[in-house]
Amino acid sequence: MRDEQAITRGPRAYAGFVAIGLIAGLLSGLFGVGGGTVIVPLLVLLLGFDQRLAAGTSLTAIVPTASVGVISYAVSGSVAWIPALILAAGAVVGAQIGSRLMPRVSQRALRWGFVAFLLVVLVSLFLVIPSRDSVFHLTWLNGAGLVLVGILTGVIAGLIGVGGGVVVVPVLMVVFGTSDLVAKGTSLLMMIPTAVSGTVGNLRHRNVDLAGALIIGVAACTTTALGAWLATLIDPATGNILFAAYLVAIAVQMSIKAIRSR
Repeated sequence: MRDEQAITRGPRAYAGFVAIGLIAGLLSGLFGVGGGTVIVPLLVLLLGFDQRLAAGTSLTAIVPTASVGVISYAVSGSVAWIPALILAAGAVVGAQIGSRLMPRVSQRALRWGFVAFLLVVLVSLFLVIPSRDSVFHLTWLNGAGLVLVGILTGVIAGLIGVGGGVVVVPVLMVVFGTSDLVAKGTSLLMMIPTAVSGTVGNLRHRNVDLAGALIIGVAACTTTALGAWLATLIDPATGNILFAAYLVAIAVQMSIKAIRSR
């Protein structure tokens, strides 16, 4: 059914894929997020995807999008490679834990908990302004912290389908004192192995619209570099305000889902 659904869509649907990709790519490069918080709701609202198929398609589209984003940030030296791999290892483990816990945990309670987390992050973004000159020095202590952050990110992603940059970017800036650009570049690198791992499982369960994911991913690649370039032009304080506005949109989205859920 899903393969037929991908084939029989008309021009309007493919135009929708392109538009979704362009928006997701710009936000991905600008904020260091995967774009799933944009792709999933738009696929559901505009193109009638069910939630699970939308999440799987989004995760697949994130792979090329994040790859272009990493290259864009790496050009300016704004990627912490080893910390990103540590985060990714934790996230892969956490995603497995989250997917196993999903049937046993109240989705409504999880969503409200995530909204509360976002509110704490929003406040902290106005209290801590990252320095562009700060350098991430990896130690055993903050390495262990990165593992915990990665696992937490993976669990959240596995439970409610939201995570990645929304969690990692503010934590790297606020808790680890990383510059905003390094936080974004590192977040994008972390997403690649995590998204590949999730995509393999989704393909096995046929939870991916490959045609849609390919179009969205290619379209997103055309604007990701632009978003990353814009991020270098915006000062950290303004970047925090814009990121806070993005998190407010996600918090509202999560709140609506929580209110509608039983």
